[in-house]
Amino acid sequence: MTGFIIRGGSVPCPLDSLILKGIAIMNAELQRFEMLLVEDEETEAYLVKWALGINEIEVELHHVLNGYEALQYLRRAGIHRYPDLILLDLNMPRMNGLECLAEIKQDAALCEIPVVVLTTSYARSDMDASKKLGAVDFITKPMDMYQLAEAVRVMGTRWISPQST
Repeated sequence: MTGFIIRGGSVPCPLDSLILKGIAIMNAELQRFEMLLVEDEETEAYLVKWALGINEIEVELHHVLNGYEALQYLRRAGIHRYPDLILLDLNMPRMNGLECLAEIKQDAALCEIPVVVLTTSYARSDMDASKKLGAVDFITKPMDMYQLAEAVRVMGTRWISPQST
């Protein structure tokens, strides 16, 4: 603890505790779990955000609308930290999820980021292709919002560190 020295003694500075609390808050923010959501449907993105909230999963969520925007976001100049997890839809315009996943896993700077496919597709071929390209998980979006909340909760326990939940 810093303070003022008076005749060999130390008087604590009243700002010390505020400074230490501020540093602790800044460190917590720096360590916050970051997630990139790649989803073209605004309603689906809203439901994922809702499901994270209802499960009290605290993340810094970034949302882009397609694979092209995801790669732009990930490769932007001056990035100081990559997301800890990517939630990736498959069926999107401009660049679909499988194309995006292939690009991510071929890029030396990005290939270590875990990618969870979260899609409406029930096709076994999509699941197989996603796994072959390097997805760590494949979750089919349920039609019911409460089933989606449960799927996001399970995903959170698998991929988001316990201190973030």
